[in-house]
Amino acid sequence: MPGGGASSGSAALVATGEVDLAVGGDQGGSVRIPASFTGIVGHKPTFGLVPYTGAFPIEQTIDHLGPMTRTVADAARMLDVMAGVDGYDSRQPTVLAPAGHLAALERGGAGLRIGVVAEGFDSPVSVPGVDAAVRAAVDALSAAGLSAEEVSIPWHRDAMAVWNVIATEGAAYQMIDGNGYGMGAFGLYDPELIAHYARGRLERGSELSKTVKLVGLSGRYTYELGGGRYYAMARNLSYELRAAYDDALSTYDVLVMPTLPYVARELPPSDVPLAGYLDTALSMIGNTAPFDVTGHPACSVPAGLVEGLPVGMMVVGKRFDDATVLRVANAHEQLVGGFPAPRSEASATRCPPGKGGRPV
Repeated sequence: MPGGGASSGSAALVATGEVDLAVGGDQGGSVRIPASFTGIVGHKPTFGLVPYTGAFPIEQTIDHLGPMTRTVADAARMLDVMAGVDGYDSRQPTVLAPAGHLAALERGGAGLRIGVVAEGFDSPVSVPGVDAAVRAAVDALSAAGLSAEEVSIPWHRDAMAVWNVIATEGAAYQMIDGNGYGMGAFGLYDPELIAHYARGRLERGSELSKTVKLVGLSGRYTYELGGGRYYAMARNLSYELRAAYDDALSTYDVLVMPTLPYVARELPPSDVPLAGYLDTALSMIGNTAPFDVTGHPACSVPAGLVEGLPVGMMVVGKRFDDATVLRVANAHEQLVGGFPAPRSEASATRCPPGKGGRPV
């Protein structure tokens, strides 16, 4: 089974109890997708809330780092540590309010308003049980004192097309041709990492994954076809997309939808046609990728099981109001009594120092 993309290693370590906390990178959903697949909490912060300094960039306008944990409280605690201006990352504003995400959980979720995004359900690849699990979680929150109603955001259906151009052209230009960092941006550069990646790409480019190769080729094709015009159009449209979500969030405190349209599946066979391979990679991100473009905070929290595999519910909030997103996620976690504790062969036999070999 796939772990869910670029941060799947982090998710697997958290889900199996090998580590308590992990950091993930999210440009199209790679914090939230593996969190959904493995039954953990994955929070993509507001764009610019957490400095990206020191992580390998992919596309300057959609780069995010976020916490991956087993509980919402741990995610909030970790975000309190990660958030803030470091003075080196040009993605960040110059001033940020002090972090208080963990303390905000004490206020609970009663009285908060949930907008259930109609376009986030019933996609062409949706599994009915996934949609049903998320709707059941919303019903439980409603019974616990939050209010919920369906809201239509037609732009959500077209958001993937905007992300697709930004991610492919942007990654081809910055991650591939620009060796991760590109040029012309303020911030702290890593000359050694740039040189190391450049050598590896030139000498062993054939070892890049199929998805990376296809994204790079797609981006190069559209760039040469339009000379950068399509990227410029997509970036301009991103403001309309952001405004559509902001309009809904002027009525509701958070928006909710499934993180993914289905549970974890087997990887495609090695001989699958390239179009099918790319379709498998991109078909899952219709709900996650839009918020990398707009920068809204989005948290995936376990919502149940379908066919024995975890389902994620995604909670989205106003930009720089990550605290309310985490309050709703935490309210859900408290209702279900927490999520199943991870257990693996390693965690079942690991012993703390001085305990004489007793399993914990």
